[in-house]
Amino acid sequence: MRKDTQSDSQTIWDQTCARLGQQQWPSPALYVVATPIGNLADFTPRAWYALKHADVVAAEDTRATRVLLDAWQIQADLISVHRHNERERYVDILERLASGQRVALVSDAGAPGVSDPGGHVIQAARAAGYPVVALPGASSVIATLMTFGTTTDDHPGFVFLGFLPAKSGARRKVLARWADYDGTLIAFEAPHRIQSCLQDLQTVFGDERQVGLARELTKRFEETAMMPLRDARQWLEDGRHRNQGEFVLLIAPQAAQASEAAETVLQLDAGSTRWVNALLERVSTRDAARIMAQVLEQSRDVCYDWLLTRSKGRDAGHDTD
Repeated sequence: MRKDTQSDSQTIWDQTCARLGQQQWPSPALYVVATPIGNLADFTPRAWYALKHADVVAAEDTRATRVLLDAWQIQADLISVHRHNERERYVDILERLASGQRVALVSDAGAPGVSDPGGHVIQAARAAGYPVVALPGASSVIATLMTFGTTTDDHPGFVFLGFLPAKSGARRKVLARWADYDGTLIAFEAPHRIQSCLQDLQTVFGDERQVGLARELTKRFEETAMMPLRDARQWLEDGRHRNQGEFVLLIAPQAAQASEAAETVLQLDAGSTRWVNALLERVSTRDAARIMAQVLEQSRDVCYDWLLTRSKGRDAGHDTD
């Protein structure tokens, strides 16, 4: 790096720190600080300032947090607050807050309380009347949404499911609750369960539904891909190291063009239409699509879109001026 560039960077950093010092930093307070999800450079100036001036840093893993602190030249006292001791440890944190301290809460990567420990500490601090200050930062959920662009004006919503259940039956049950959701679904999955999870996704959502897979986000070997669920397990097998590292899974909304093509794909005679109508009187649209797919040997997504298109057509026919 050129000397003048280094000088400019130092000037900008000094000015930023000066502005941060003029902001409100209440004491006592619990500061909930997001940390990088892989790349140590994804660390905000506010997070740096909060950790540097905290009386103590409550960390999920003190060893992992020490690496971050050393990289950013932060000297701080550390205490351990993880999933197995959080309910007991928040008593110590409340005592520190009662003595007027600033306590910073961090997880190994990302945001405390979001699929990471921290929620019980945050609730306890709020219940005791202490300020809770969030310092947002890197997020694998938001990074995945940014990567695949599925939250459009037509499908603006998304639901974060966290880590899916380890057992297939429980996992399918959770996924089935969201089978009719008209938005994006996001979930985390461990590498040793990713194959079986993709099989369950395919069973619930059908072969054609688009799935986004993201691994090693913000790191050197970051990899993302979008494909129909029918191809996802093969994609994993084709990559030597793809079964390593935690995955973020994205289930895209139903493709808009699928509804437009559904009428030409499915041509039901009068008799078939009657039994479909009778079926809809007894089961949900999603279950009807599953049964139709089995009987007609068609994609479940195509059957579902055909039912939706037909339903919209009937509703339009009943509209009056």
